[in-house]
Amino acid sequence: MSRADLLECWRDHLTTGRRRSPHTVRAYLAAAARWLDRLEAEDWPALARLGTADLRAQLAARRADGIGNVSAARELSALKSFLAFARSQAGEADAAPPRLRGPRIKKGLPRPVTPDDAANLADAVGEAAEEEWIGVRDRAVLLLMYGAGLRIAEALSLKGADVPLSEILTVTGKGSKQRVVPVLPVVRGAVADYVARCPWPLPPAEPLFRGAKGGPLSQGMVQKAMARARITLGLPATATPHALRHSFATHLLGAGADLRSLQELLGHASLGSTQIYTKVDAATLLETYRAAHPRERG
Repeated sequence: MSRADLLECWRDHLTTGRRRSPHTVRAYLAAAARWLDRLEAEDWPALARLGTADLRAQLAARRADGIGNVSAARELSALKSFLAFARSQAGEADAAPPRLRGPRIKKGLPRPVTPDDAANLADAVGEAAEEEWIGVRDRAVLLLMYGAGLRIAEALSLKGADVPLSEILTVTGKGSKQRVVPVLPVVRGAVADYVARCPWPLPPAEPLFRGAKGGPLSQGMVQKAMARARITLGLPATATPHALRHSFATHLLGAGADLRSLQELLGHASLGSTQIYTKVDAATLLETYRAAHPRERG
């Protein structure tokens, strides 16, 4: 069995069997390819015989390449998954990979933007676009992320059949998990404005958001548009498209939303992923306190 065949089986497992996102598939496939480049294993039984020492050796090699803790942790996760798959393909009774702890990663808090900044960013991308319909498009995408808490990939996965938007929208997120989110009138209006101005046909089964030449709009184009807008507004580099989703969550929590409801709206698989926003909200309150308290100012 060739190296290409092994990788193709791994790709099929990730995309079809596990329904991983395209970004995860690329990362996990690259990690497996790097490992295979260093190994003499040419079939699943040979790979299944690999153990903790082999994982450590590959991580050490990657560390020598200069990767940090976050990249090393992701590499280890990818390799352990690949090894588990190899063991299952080889017919091993216990397909679990060796227990090897990755590096500790200090989780940073998301940096939300203020409601005014979120609105200003949406307006700024619209005003900076070379063509009016493109500006209207970019504004609609950003408002979907801030107003409905969508990931950028979720916003761009909407189809022509999803419009006109109603008061609720069914979104397919990570792992093909579906959730229902409310859609504010301002968001519905922005999307309707885009649909009315878009010069390209929007068939029901095709992507709703289109690029300048009519193809599917890429995440990179949205990121570039927001980068230009934040420079214009003097906002920090943390004001990214994903920060709008963080802001959606933080502002809802500050307004009294409970964690379980927020978990459902964000599409988090576990409550632990949502609980980070309690820290964000506390951090925001602390910054406000420090800015207002006379002792802190003095």
